[in-house]
Amino acid sequence: MAGIVTSRSLRAVIAFGLLAFGSLLHAQGVFRVTAIPDESPTELARKAAPLMKYLEKTLGMKVEFTPVTDYAASVEALANKQVDMAWYGGFTFVQANVRSGGKAIPLVQREEDEKFRSVFITSDPGIKTLADLKGKTVSFGSQSSTSGHLMPRSFLLQARIDPDKDFKRVAYSGAHDATIASVAAGKVDAGALNISVWEKFVAEGKVDTTKVKVFFTTPGYFDYNWTVHADMPVAQREKLTKAFLSLDRNTAEGKEILDLQRATRFIPTKADNYKGIEQAARSAGLLK
Repeated sequence: MAGIVTSRSLRAVIAFGLLAFGSLLHAQGVFRVTAIPDESPTELARKAAPLMKYLEKTLGMKVEFTPVTDYAASVEALANKQVDMAWYGGFTFVQANVRSGGKAIPLVQREEDEKFRSVFITSDPGIKTLADLKGKTVSFGSQSSTSGHLMPRSFLLQARIDPDKDFKRVAYSGAHDATIASVAAGKVDAGALNISVWEKFVAEGKVDTTKVKVFFTTPGYFDYNWTVHADMPVAQREKLTKAFLSLDRNTAEGKEILDLQRATRFIPTKADNYKGIEQAARSAGLLK
């Protein structure tokens, strides 16, 4: 436990260092946005750029996307009000809410996030079910990832499979695209990840589906959302919510943003939607 606390403390220090410039920019009227690093930094920046421009017009102020080193840093950034808004998975939202003393407010989620799913993939033809993972090496994404760790682990436990006891080795790739790469390269026998990243890789031809295949898809659960701190003025929260809900794929701008966010549309959300995630985290021993 002491090692975990030390690791978290170090990550928090790193987060503060990366975002130290944030206080000055915020004072100068800059609206700062971050996101969990569940994909490569270049992909996150590409996805964020059009949305940041759109929000600048809506808010009437400069909007900047600020990357962070890991999931823990994104939690610390919002809890300490070093950023104004964060893109979280369900689990990181729960962590941010706990860390901030209940002051994390989820504004909107993609329609797809009402019934989000994870997939288990493998390049081993002998793996056809979750039970076949016993004695194998399996990769999750980040330890704080909802779709790349928490929910896959939760469904494994429901199937009476304990990753820490039944797998030969558990690995953490750090991101969904890295999990695909690990499985494709044969570094691990199987991996669990976000279904939308898998579908994106398949659509873009970035994975050979004759070699790497999905062998299990989880039931649906609530996942990603855009979250702000409760100290944000209500008027600004309402303006942000309206901006997301107004995105229309019948316009060029709306289509570009929604496609990059892999969203049909955005819909309102609330903290109660993530109670199931919190329960799963506590049951798995990932949230104290």
